[in-house]
Amino acid sequence: MNTTVSDNTTLAINVSAPTFELIDVYQRNINLEEYRGKRVFIGFFRHAGCPFCNLRVHALQKEREDLKTKNLEMIFFFESKERILLSSTFHQEISPIPLISDPEKVWYQTYGIESSATKSAKSHLTSFIQTAIRAKLKGLPMHPMADGESINTMPAEFLLDEELIIRKIHYAKGLNDRMSMAHIYSFAEAKEAV
Repeated sequence: MNTTVSDNTTLAINVSAPTFELIDVYQRNINLEEYRGKRVFIGFFRHAGCPFCNLRVHALQKEREDLKTKNLEMIFFFESKERILLSSTFHQEISPIPLISDPEKVWYQTYGIESSATKSAKSHLTSFIQTAIRAKLKGLPMHPMADGESINTMPAEFLLDEELIIRKIHYAKGLNDRMSMAHIYSFAEAKEAV
């Protein structure tokens, strides 16, 4: 396993992404270096029962095949332990997208993922009910946190070019704040300057 030093500072664009070689929950070796030559979306999500994150994962999964034809691959991180992710049919079916469990948050710290009680609380107060209803209607998992998961983790998304240089970073300001799908497609289609 790559042992990049973690200092929990945010990353910058136009620099090399911290590389990793990890085993995902499906027991596959995921080496970021092997993605060289492709564009990559890396998503850092909260816990396995988070309706905000599960709606986002669901939306990304629906676009996977189309994005793959445009040479964009995806890698997902969750803070939940592997056994919790694998107890959910929804998370079991995220494959073939790599799903990496990082309960110690080593890579969350490396990629500068924020923990904010204030931002999390604001999102829960203003949009939890609507988000929970949308997740339930789609049959997505939604349950309380368990075993070390945190209510304060804020999602983040990264786009890497073919040389694994970070070209776009989106550190969420709220739990429903994500990179636009149009932006991801534009990047996959190489319409954006790199």
